[in-house]
Amino acid sequence: MQLIQHSEETLRAALVSKRQDLVESYQKYSPGERRLLEEGFHPDSVLFGPITLHSESDWIHSHPEPRQDFADFYRNPYRSTPVKGRNTIYIQTIGELVRGFEESTQLYVEWLQEYCEAFYYGLAVRLLEPVPVSDTACAFRVNTNSHNLQIHAGDLLRYLKKRKPRDAFCIVGITMIDLYPKDSWNFVFGQASLTEGMGIFSFARYDDNFYSRNYKGRLQKTKKLTPGDYSLFSGCYTPPITSTLLYRSCKTLTHEIGHIFGLKHCQWLRCVMQGSNHLEESDRRPLDLCPICVRKLQSAIGFRIAERYQVCMKLKDTLETETKPHKPTKAFEESREWLLKCLSVLEDVLI
Repeated sequence: MQLIQHSEETLRAALVSKRQDLVESYQKYSPGERRLLEEGFHPDSVLFGPITLHSESDWIHSHPEPRQDFADFYRNPYRSTPVKGRNTIYIQTIGELVRGFEESTQLYVEWLQEYCEAFYYGLAVRLLEPVPVSDTACAFRVNTNSHNLQIHAGDLLRYLKKRKPRDAFCIVGITMIDLYPKDSWNFVFGQASLTEGMGIFSFARYDDNFYSRNYKGRLQKTKKLTPGDYSLFSGCYTPPITSTLLYRSCKTLTHEIGHIFGLKHCQWLRCVMQGSNHLEESDRRPLDLCPICVRKLQSAIGFRIAERYQVCMKLKDTLETETKPHKPTKAFEESREWLLKCLSVLEDVLI
């Protein structure tokens, strides 16, 4: 295992910057907020630890890319910022998420909406009416390796572009059907157009049984497909909504929307914006942002950092106490403890 440990000097420059105007804007944060953001400078921090690499297949090894500090983000002329009249995140469900249980599907999407609204505190998150796969007129196939149905990500992006409301900051499509970007690719977790403010993401492979021979979504090898015949998607297998699947879905959704804001893959500290090449690496990512990415997002949206953590904590408490209907929240327990520690650092701000 390799540890990516940056010096305090390097992390401070990445967070605060050496530009005078950015240093001055940083000083406007409250003492408690600065104390929290600077927690990552300490090698033994329990809140913001260093990134660990476990194999050569991990993202940083296999996808070398320059690190993006706060100043890089701030001066990027192509990054997206919400403005009045264009400040709503829309979620579009494509296909069935929970087969045969419309109420469960609605609840699952509402949980994602609530989480996204807390994470991107200050922006509204709205749900669009679900659509069947046939409405998108997308291409589809059966994967020759995993023998499951897949739909074409590029076609879905073109569909979302037509559906994007005028007041949207972005529109994201979610589906439980596996995706592929082109014929030569095996699959893709998601695909986005940052300039168009849209993305499509699949949670199909977050089923714990997806890679097993017993996966219920495998089709018979002899199944013949007819282009334009979407009847296969009626009643097709969808995984049960478990605590782990909800947890993974929340991470993926907020990570990919982060890219639409202009946040690149994080290489500073453990962060939900870290890149991931495979599910095991994705599961290692925390649920929230590192201090450098928090500052990036705060500069784009304008929330008070302390208030955002309060809202996230309130959501976790709601998830824990609501029993009708029951939310599968066991996987969020560690994140709740982490938030409590963050709020204790911010205590003087919250008085």
